[in-house]
Amino acid sequence: MKTIRIIGVPEHFNLPWHLAMEDGAFEDRGINLEWTDIPEGTGKMCQLLKDNKADLAIILTEGIIKSISQGNPSKIVQEFISSPLLWGIHVAAESSRNSIQDLQDDKVAISRFGSGSHLMAYVNAQNQGWDPEKLQFEIINNLEGAVKSLNEGSGAYFMWEHFTTKPLVDKGIFKRLGDCPTPWPCFVIAATDSFLGSQPGALKHILEVINTYTEEFKQIPSIDRTLANRYGQKLDDIKKWLSKTIWGQHQLSEETLLNVQEKLLSLNLIEEIKQPDTFLPPNH
Repeated sequence: MKTIRIIGVPEHFNLPWHLAMEDGAFEDRGINLEWTDIPEGTGKMCQLLKDNKADLAIILTEGIIKSISQGNPSKIVQEFISSPLLWGIHVAAESSRNSIQDLQDDKVAISRFGSGSHLMAYVNAQNQGWDPEKLQFEIINNLEGAVKSLNEGSGAYFMWEHFTTKPLVDKGIFKRLGDCPTPWPCFVIAATDSFLGSQPGALKHILEVINTYTEEFKQIPSIDRTLANRYGQKLDDIKKWLSKTIWGQHQLSEETLLNVQEKLLSLNLIEEIKQPDTFLPPNH
């Protein structure tokens, strides 16, 4: 048995991995897949890949592209979610602010620098016609940290995946002022260069297994109920989310790589556009 360390967020997108592990699908291929939830998200996962504390990550596209561009010794091996991510824009429930326009001069609560909540704040600022250079941030680590900060009067706003935060909106903990979708496929599977070099066969098996599960995922009987129960979501919300979400089984296109890099460059988040082989393994 080869032990392979994989990390991802504790969100509904990743259920196919857990179902495959529970079915013993990786063990059947001689692989002990060791999953660790990373509630802090992409910024933390980039660091874990860089420090070689994980072999694989299910990670936000823009976050890992920025990190690899800045020297993270990792590659994107495949798309995981081909549809955009819908980022809800939240304030404390009691806040007097009622529209995204009201947030222009406010701080942004982010899980950490380099995370999706950080990078998408720039995308949103650009969409709104604000000066992204004027954004100010406070680090809250994770969703729990955001709840604490916003409800203790920080006056910040917080961007996080729409359906993950929906229960907090329903409970009157957050108020959602709108959404900001990613202009690209939102999640990819990334691997460290050292893992790619040493375990190419294991990676091939892992991708074959997960692609079989994601291709058939929406056809699983009562999958909407399973998701709602496991992730504390309302059935109607899960149905909406499922209808918008597409799992991918192919490599990220060079066109998407260029699109993400151009956006990051326009926001001064990377220094230059790099060639596809910086981000994708050989023979991609």
